Amino acid sequence: MRHRRAFAPRQEETTMQPVMSAEEMRRFLQDEFPQVMGPDGGFFVEAVEDGAIVMKLAAAERHLRPGGTVSGPTLFTLADVSAYVAILAHIGPVALAVTTNMSINFLLKPPPGTLVATAKILKLGKRLAVVEVAIAGDGDGTTVCHAVATYSIPPSSPGA
Repeated sequence: MRHRRAFAPRQEETTMQPVMSAEEMRRFLQDEFPQVMGPDGGFFVEAVEDGAIVMKLAAAERHLRPGGTVSGPTLFTLADVSAYVAILAHIGPVALAVTTNMSINFLLKPPPGTLVATAKILKLGKRLAVVEVAIAGDGDGTTVCHAVATYSIPPSSPGA
């Protein structure tokens, strides 16, 4: 008979404390990525929380595809920017963190208007971070898009 090892009791999950506020993230993005956060970008950092962030996009005419729905590239951009903001809000302004992989599922046709992206950090390591993003219409909260992104975090010092 094989001896089975008992599993250790699950420890309480530690919360990830943000190091940047929503206002600090907005200023950083306005300086580093004006194409997204500038006056014509339409993206807005709504909230920074423990292990998560909330972003909004006021989808304008340029974000729509034929048929009057928000385009896939717009949803992809919102998911990617939201993952980036979630990571930076928790590690600080590391502009060179980059997407290494992203998987996205378009679930429903998003309505024109404001979209809300909620990004939750699943893993935050020294070199990699994994973030889950759900995008919903502002009115009813129904998820229209789901994405999972992996980001590479550059070493903090040369040779690290």
